[in-house]
Amino acid sequence: MSLSVMLHQLISGMGITVEIFCVTLICSLPLGLLVCFGRMSKNVIIRSIVSAYISIMRGTPLMLQLMVVYFGPYFIFGIRISRGYSLIAVFIAFTINYAAYFAEIYRGGIESMSVGQYEAAQILGYSKVQTFFRIILPQVIKRILPSVTNEVITLVKDTSLAFVVAVAEMFTIAKQIASSQTTMMPFVIAAVFYYIFNLIVAIVMERVEKKLDYYR
Repeated sequence: MSLSVMLHQLISGMGITVEIFCVTLICSLPLGLLVCFGRMSKNVIIRSIVSAYISIMRGTPLMLQLMVVYFGPYFIFGIRISRGYSLIAVFIAFTINYAAYFAEIYRGGIESMSVGQYEAAQILGYSKVQTFFRIILPQVIKRILPSVTNEVITLVKDTSLAFVVAVAEMFTIAKQIASSQTTMMPFVIAAVFYYIFNLIVAIVMERVEKKLDYYR
C-alpha cells in the first residue's frame, strides 16, 4: 500500500475523530453546568441522584460506559441496534462521561468565589440569575480554564476508545492498516496527528486564557 493511499484512508478516520471531539465538547460543557447545578442543589433528592451519577461516571471506565450505552438498548429493552447507532452511542457515552467531570470543575470554580461578591450584587439589586451569569460565571470560567484544558486534551486521546463499538475513527483505521500491511507507519502518522491536535488545543486554550486574564 502506497503512502498516499494510506494517508487517504487515515484522513477519513481523522474526520470521525474530530467529529467525536467537537460533538462531545459542544454537548458536555453546557450539560456539565446543569449537572453542577444539580450537584449544588438544596434539594436532598436531586443532590443525591446527581452525586451518584457523577460518582458512577468518574468511578467506572469510559470503555465500559461505551459498551453499556451501545449494548444496553438490546440487552435491557430488546431494541435492535442499527448500524448507524454505534456513532450515536459514542456521542452519548462521551457526553455523559465528560459532563460529570466538567460538573465537578464548575463546582470547584463556583465554590471558590467569595460570599462578598454575592452580597455586593444583592445590594446593587441584581437577581440570583443575573448575579451568576453576569458576575460569577465570567470569573469562574477564567479560574477553571486550566482544568478544562486538561480535560479537553484527554478527550482528544480518548476518542480512540470509539473502536470498542466498531466506530472507524483514525486509531481504528491505523490499527487495521498496520495489521494488514505489517508496518508501523500508520501508528506513527496517528501519533503525529494526536500530537498536533493536542498542540492546537493547548495553543487555543492558552490564548483564550490570556484574553480572559483581566485581573492583571
